[in-house]
Amino acid sequence: MGTILPDLVATGLKLLICGTAAGNESARIRAHYADPTNQFWKMLHRLGVTPRVFEPTEFQKLRKLGIGLTDSVKNASGADSTLDPRAFDVGRLRATVLKIRPGVLAFNGKKAAKVFCHLRKLEYGYQNGMDIGKTQLWVMPSTSGAARRWWNENIWRMAIKTARLRDI
Repeated sequence: MGTILPDLVATGLKLLICGTAAGNESARIRAHYADPTNQFWKMLHRLGVTPRVFEPTEFQKLRKLGIGLTDSVKNASGADSTLDPRAFDVGRLRATVLKIRPGVLAFNGKKAAKVFCHLRKLEYGYQNGMDIGKTQLWVMPSTSGAARRWWNENIWRMAIKTARLRDI
């Protein structure tokens, strides 16, 4: 199977957001964070990053705002619990970060971050001592509707401030 969702990457990004894998609705329409229960697009607007709530199909507009998107698993979709551990491509993600050098790499949820860092346990927030070159590594509460009980918008606010997307 080929890539489910295209990466939105470029040099000079302030923030690269990495999900685990495309959800079923995102895979179906080929757009990032497309499930209506996902808070991603609403959260970016609430925090003043986007001028309005973007539709998932408008994801490419984020590049002009200094934001990129990728996933740890590019060739499968579904909930984290259904993904084959061999589908995670840590090497590809690390190479992408080293090539484009974003200011911040923010994992949208712990699963992809744990696999990337080869750790069983991580706390949300900035991962001190785990920078990739000059790119700061952050672990964010997932915007997925299935992860609502762990939601904490303040951690996203701190990462956005660190990435200097805007002063909030």
